[in-house]
Amino acid sequence: MKYSRAWVSAYYDEYAEREWDRFSAIPVDRVSFVVHAHYLRQFVKPGSRVLEIGAGPGRFTQLLADLGCRVLVSDVSEVQLELHRRYAHELDFDDCVEDRLILDVCDLGALNSDSFDAVLCYGGPLSYVFEQSGRALRECVRVCRRGGLVLASVMSLWGTCHRHLQGVLQVPAAANRRITDSGDLIPENWDGVRHRCHMFRSGELRDLAGQAGLRILALSASGCLSVNWDEYLSGIDEASEQWQELLRMEIEACQEEGCLDAGTHIILVGEKG
Repeated sequence: MKYSRAWVSAYYDEYAEREWDRFSAIPVDRVSFVVHAHYLRQFVKPGSRVLEIGAGPGRFTQLLADLGCRVLVSDVSEVQLELHRRYAHELDFDDCVEDRLILDVCDLGALNSDSFDAVLCYGGPLSYVFEQSGRALRECVRVCRRGGLVLASVMSLWGTCHRHLQGVLQVPAAANRRITDSGDLIPENWDGVRHRCHMFRSGELRDLAGQAGLRILALSASGCLSVNWDEYLSGIDEASEQWQELLRMEIEACQEEGCLDAGTHIILVGEKG
């Protein structure tokens, strides 16, 4: 058993406000946010009722509010939900929130089946539940209405190696092989692990979606072209034509089959049949 709800909850309680900055701290993170937002805006219909899992302090809730959605916000971290309440009030997106609940993506039993137009599971919740990822995704599908959408993003195995290659190569080879063979960043694979998660291959995520009964509408990397170019990208004005061209190229490249495993995350949009 690798999944520990207590560990994830404690990790994000301690991570606290850094979670708000996770998609904005450096250029590649801001690009990743834009790619995630692209699929949210493309597929989630204005006015939808949405369950947001692992909502953190609310970066994606704010986008859903802009679409006029009604959002049931959830997280396993009480600290993150308190931060969500604060940011929603300060940034004026609280009116879209139906409620805030402590929920585990592996057990959404408190929610009725076929209750939501869309389920948003961005930022990696499925990466933290390890061997229960199939159960977790099936729960997301269960509470989604027929014809509704599940949008999820997971940590990418080869994309993580791409971004952090220097650090990866400092890991003893035998330990690193255990990590890459399994995708599991856990102390059992290497005792130097500080962050615990499962990193996916795109084919693995595709199979998981099929087993959960989803028809895949979109599969994309995130942060494929821009990864490891932070110093250069920091010098580009984000209001410039150059920056907008980067975003266009990033969104297009990330959809290519050969790029799906090269970004920081893998994004899935699936429809419940």
